Amino acid sequence: MTVSRRDFLTTAVVGSLSLGLQGQQSQDQSSKEHSANKTEPNSGAGKRPIIVCANNGFNYLDDAYAFLAGGGDTLDAALRVVKGPEDDPNDTSVGLGGLPNEEGVVELDACCMHGPTRRAGSVGGVRNIKNVSLVSKAVMEHTGHVMLVGEGAERFAVAMGFPRENLLTDHSRKIWLLWKEFHSTNDWWGPGLADPHWQQPPTKDKPQSELWRERIQNLQARAADLGIEPEDQLAAVRKVLFPPTGTIHCSALNDKGEISGITTTSGLAFKLPGRCGDSPVIGAGCYTDQDAGSAGATGSGEENIKVAGAHTIVENMRRGMSPQEAGMDALKRIVRNYNGDMNKLRFVDMTYYILRKDGAYAGVCLWEGYSKAKLHKIAVHDGSLRSEVATPLLKGYSQDFPPFPDIPEDLKKDSEYLK
Repeated sequence: MTVSRRDFLTTAVVGSLSLGLQGQQSQDQSSKEHSANKTEPNSGAGKRPIIVCANNGFNYLDDAYAFLAGGGDTLDAALRVVKGPEDDPNDTSVGLGGLPNEEGVVELDACCMHGPTRRAGSVGGVRNIKNVSLVSKAVMEHTGHVMLVGEGAERFAVAMGFPRENLLTDHSRKIWLLWKEFHSTNDWWGPGLADPHWQQPPTKDKPQSELWRERIQNLQARAADLGIEPEDQLAAVRKVLFPPTGTIHCSALNDKGEISGITTTSGLAFKLPGRCGDSPVIGAGCYTDQDAGSAGATGSGEENIKVAGAHTIVENMRRGMSPQEAGMDALKRIVRNYNGDMNKLRFVDMTYYILRKDGAYAGVCLWEGYSKAKLHKIAVHDGSLRSEVATPLLKGYSQDFPPFPDIPEDLKKDSEYLK
C-alpha cells in the first residue's frame, strides 16, 4: 500500500544515520573458533573496547571493532555489525531476504539502547524498509517516542529518507510457496484434486519412518518444481518442516566504559501477520544500562518476553552476579514457567549475549544447540576476533516446534539439511 511522507519530517535526511563501509572480507571462521569444550566465560573484568554479538555477525566484527577502537560511538559500532545481515539477501533471518509471514510479507522488528545518553528506540512489524535497526535509532534521535509500529513506523522511515523496497527475495518467496503447499490440506493452496501432483493424505497406519520419507521426498521434488537450486532444496525443506526464528543482537563497549546494544530480526518464519517477538521489546530482546551492562537475546521470543530476559540479566549484574550467573538465572526462569516439564521445554530455546560494563562477558543458552553440528555460539572481538560456544543450562539439543516424530536413521545420515 502506498502512503505519503509526513510533512513535518521531510527535511530530515537518512545520511546522518549512514554507517559507512560494510564489514571487511569474510574471514575463515572455523580457524578462529574456540574449542567446543569451552564452558567457562570471561566472568572477571575483561578487555575494553569489546563487542559481543550473535554468531551471524562474525564477518562484520573487524570493521565495527576498528571503528569502535578509533573512537566511534558504541551504538554506531553495534549498528555496523547488525546492518551486515540486514543487507544480506542470503540471510533469511534478518532484513532483506528474511522469511515472510504466512501471507508472504516480510515484517521486521528492532530496538536499540544508547547507554551514554540513556535513550532508546524501537520499531515493530515494519514492512518494505530494509534497515530497521537504523529506523529504531531514528525513532530514538528524531522523535519524542520510544516505539513505532506497523504502517506508522514505515511512514516515519520513509519521511526520514529510508527507501521502500521489496524485501521478499525470489529465494525466500519460493520457500514460502513451498511452505504454503505443504499446508495445503488445511487451506486452498494446491495441489487440488485435478492436479497431477495431488496425493491422498497419508494414513495414520503407516510407519512413522515411511511418513517421514514421503514427506521429505515430496517436498524436495516440489522444491525442484519451484525452481529452487538442487544444493538449496533440502535446506528449504528444513525451513518448511521446522520454521526458523532469526535474529541478531550486538552489544558494544568502548575504552571509556560507554556501552550500547541493538537487536534486529525478521522474526519467526511464517508467523501470523502483525506478530512481534522479543526483538522490538526493550527489556526483553535488548536492554542496556550505562551503570551495569548490556544484554540481548535470540531464540523463542514469546518465552523471553515473559521473563523480561535482557532486563533481568542486567539487573542481576547490577546486584553483583557475574555475566554467566545473570544469564543462567534468566534461563532458569523460563524453565520455572514450565515447571521443569522437559516434554515442553525441549521445544523452547534461548541464547543470551551478555556484556558487563567492565568488559566481562558471557554467552549462555537453554540447550547446547540444535544438534552436535549446530551448537549455540557467540562472536567476540576485543582485539582478537573469535567465536565461542555458549554455556548451556540443559544438556542436549532443542527440537523445533511444531513437533514431529523421530526421523529415520537413514534419513539422518543422508539428509544434509539435518546437519
